[in-house]
Amino acid sequence: MSLLKEFKEFAVKGNAMDMAVGIIIGAAFGKIVSSIVNDVIMPPIGLLIGGVDFNKLAITLKAGSAGVEPVLLSYGKFIQTTVDFLLIAFAIFIMVKALNSLKLTAATPAAPTPTKEELLLTEIRDLLKQK
Repeated sequence: MSLLKEFKEFAVKGNAMDMAVGIIIGAAFGKIVSSIVNDVIMPPIGLLIGGVDFNKLAITLKAGSAGVEPVLLSYGKFIQTTVDFLLIAFAIFIMVKALNSLKLTAATPAAPTPTKEELLLTEIRDLLKQK
């Protein structure tokens, strides 16, 4: 089998295409969730904690001099990244939970109605039990 033919089979297989679509959708969904966290959730949290910007929190390890940048331990960026991760994870959890509840509601089939034959057999069974 030629290399080109093998590649064509691989690229056109359902799994490869599904994975590609999933990655693209995932990247777009990541932007949506990041926007929810940064633009909707973080501003009220910032108001509650007095407008503290975690990104600016740092410890100066070595002061800067003429033309040399200071050496900083930027622990605030780590705190901000951790808070962002927790909020994003929680937002995704809530969205998945909502989608799963919609799936369960829509996917639950109604109990099948018994056929005439089943109804007749049930009636016969009940009559036999009475005797």
